[in-house]
Order: sequence, then structure tokens, then C-alpha cells
Amino acid sequence: MSAVSAGRVAPGRLRRRLVVAFVLVAGLSAGTLAAGSYLMLRQTRFDGSLQRAAADARYQLVVAAQFLPLTETRRADLLASFEEAGRHVLLVAGETRASNPRYALTPGAGLRATVAAGQLGFQRTPGRPHLLVVGGRIPGSTAELYVVTVEDDVVDALDQLRTASVVGWAAVVLVAAGVGNALARRTLEPVGRASRAARAVAEGLLRTRLPVHGRDEFSAWAVSFNEMAEALEAKIEALSQAQARERRFTADVAHELRTPVTALVAAASLLADEIDALPAGTVRAAELLVADVVRLRRLVEDLLEISRLDAGREALATRPVDVGALLRRITAGAPGARVDVAGDPPPVVTDPRRLERVLTNLVANGIEHGGGSLSAEVRRIGAELVVEVADRGPGIPAEHLAHIFDRFYKVDPARTGPGSGLGLAIARENARLLGGRLDVTSEVGRGTRFRLTLPLGAVGS
Repeated sequence: MSAVSAGRVAPGRLRRRLVVAFVLVAGLSAGTLAAGSYLMLRQTRFDGSLQRAAADARYQLVVAAQFLPLTETRRADLLASFEEAGRHVLLVAGETRASNPRYALTPGAGLRATVAAGQLGFQRTPGRPHLLVVGGRIPGSTAELYVVTVEDDVVDALDQLRTASVVGWAAVVLVAAGVGNALARRTLEPVGRASRAARAVAEGLLRTRLPVHGRDEFSAWAVSFNEMAEALEAKIEALSQAQARERRFTADVAHELRTPVTALVAAASLLADEIDALPAGTVRAAELLVADVVRLRRLVEDLLEISRLDAGREALATRPVDVGALLRRITAGAPGARVDVAGDPPPVVTDPRRLERVLTNLVANGIEHGGGSLSAEVRRIGAELVVEVADRGPGIPAEHLAHIFDRFYKVDPARTGPGSGLGLAIARENARLLGGRLDVTSEVGRGTRFRLTLPLGAVGS
């Protein structure tokens, strides 16, 4: 008993789909978590920076109130005082002045409107430097003071966090791909072994078995497969033995009947020659006897031929054969038979005796069951020669069509007759021996068509 080894399974579409699904789930989950965390932390950092800047701006507005009234000298002193304290401010009192020319920006209209309404407002400017501007009215004055806070450190920290999140996400995806690939390979390994085992059984290695490890679902599957393989092996072995016995029986019967049938044929021939001299009451009985002896001889000949085919002892004697001329000779004495040869097909290198046996069987079958009409067509298709023999008989029902080439099979009532039931089986075996194919199509009420396909080259070439 051979067991299928646990080799690696070649990557297939299912394995790739499992890996892709695993990566997608892990990537989406990690990406969603990383993006959500980054956005929440970004909002928290910006909100914290704004709260600190707003608290500082309220304090600076109180400090700026000490410079009222804002004369030209006091304005300059206010701006210098804030810049010396490390605070970059904008003073809007008729005109806009900056404590540091580097941060001399123009507050937006929305911010100015909020401040004009007596509220504390803010705005952020993108780029470098990244500035947060918080402004309000100086208490006791219509002048506006805007405190500028540089948020580059906050933005840099968030950029580093984003980069780390992207790198972490990529690492998670790579790890997920590796883990998914390993899990898919491990999960699908039993499926691969089962596929190889099924293929081996299909190729005839009936002693193939799957290894059983553990008690999981795959192990139960392996046990069921092994039981099926054992049952199949036993069944096929029994069928093979029965077929061998049947073939031996057929060969033995044919050989045992050969000698007495030969004597019967000789006696029947003598009787047929003297049939006119017999009394009138015995003529019909003599005719039936002669006809039955002829049928018995044909049956024995068919049995002997099928036995030789089964034994593989049939040798081929090939030579070029004009199939069209051969068909015309076979159908020469058949009324209602027509042979058409399309174009000028080349001769077929084959065994003429066996080809004639096939075509004779097909023609005889068509004449017997074709309602008096038979057509045969020969044509070349590529590297093959196709011969079709069609009749216009009652046709063969679909349930019988699959068995029409079986031995001793007769369709009732459409295909009953004096034949042995071996003619079509012998025809198909001879067609196979010639390297060709014999197929049949039929439609009830419209007739039956047999199709013989032969290679144009020599058999076995």
C-alpha cells in the first residue's frame, strides 16, 4: 500500500486568495487602528496647544493693557517688551505692527471679525514655520493684540508619529503575509495530499492511501478517503476477475464450438444442395436449419475474433488503402446505398482487412435497421480521414445510445435482429486497434449516424 507523502503544495489560487484575505483583514484592521489613533492624538495635541496659547493670550492682553493709552512711544515699547519676553505679537491699532518682522502676517477676515466682536479667536497657518495666532481686544481699548505661537515642534512630533504608524502598518502587513502564507500552506497541505491521492487513484494506483494524523476534520476526511479507496480497489479487483473469467469463458466456448460447428456447416451445405429433392413438408424445416447453422457459425466466428482482440494477439498488416473505393465495393450490392467522397482524400495507411471489417459491420447495421436508405461520406479533416455512415431508420433512444457498443447488447425493439450483438463491439475494437475512433449519434425517428475517424499516417506513427 502506497501512502501520499506530505510534500509541499504548489501555490494555487485558493492559497493566494487566503493569503490576500489574511493580509487585507490584518492591513485594514491595523490601518484603521493606526489612522484612528493618529487622528485622535493629532487632535489632542492641537487642542492642547490651542488651550495653552489661548491662556497665554488672555494673560498677554492684560499685560498689554498696562501700555494704554497707546501713543506712538507706548506702541513701540509694547512691541519691544513682548519680543524681549519671547512673545511674538501683532498689534493692530489703526495699522498692523509686528514685534518681529519674521512673523509679520495678516490676520484673516474671520479672525478679525471674531476679535471685533469682543471674543478670543485663533487661526493656523500651514507651511514652515507652522504658526498659531490667537488674538483679542486689549481691555479698555479698541486695539487688537495677536499672540503668535510657533507649533513646529508639535507638527514635527506628529510627522514622526505618522511615519512610525506607516512603518508599523507596513510591518504588520508583511508579518500578516508571512503568517497567512504559513497558515494557508499548513491548512491546504491535506487538500494537496488528497488531490495527489485522487489523481493517483484516477491513474490506476488503487493502493494509494492518505496518512492519518490526529483527530481533526482532515484526519476524518483522510479516513473516509482511505475507506473509499479500499472499497474501490476491492470492487475493481472483483470486476477485473469477473471480466477475466468472462473472457476465458467466451474463448473456451468459442474454441469448443469451433469443431462441431464446422461439421454442422458442412452438413448444412450438403443439405442446402439437396433441399429441392426433399419432401415438400420438410423443405421449410431444412431452410430454417441451414439459416440457424449459418447464424451459429457467424456467432462462433465473432466470439473467436473478440477473444483474439481481448488477448491482444491481433497483428496489423498495413498498406495504403483507398477508403472511398473500399466503401463502394462493400455497398455495391446494397439497394438504396450511396457513397460520397468529398474532394480527393489521400489513401490511409492501415490494415485493409480490419478496416473492411469495421466498414462492413457499419454498412450491414445500417442496411438492416436503416429502412432501406443508407448514405456514406468520406472526407478529410486536417490530419484525419472521417467516414460517416448514416441511415434513416427509427433511431436509437438516448437511454440505449451509451451501451450500443457493449457486447451482446441489443436495443429492443429498434435494433433487434439476427445478429449476435457483437458486431459493433468488434467494430469499435478494430477501430481502436487501427488508431482511430468510432462514435455514434442518433435521433429517434430520424436515423443513426456512425462516425469513424482514422489517422492519415501509419498506425502508431
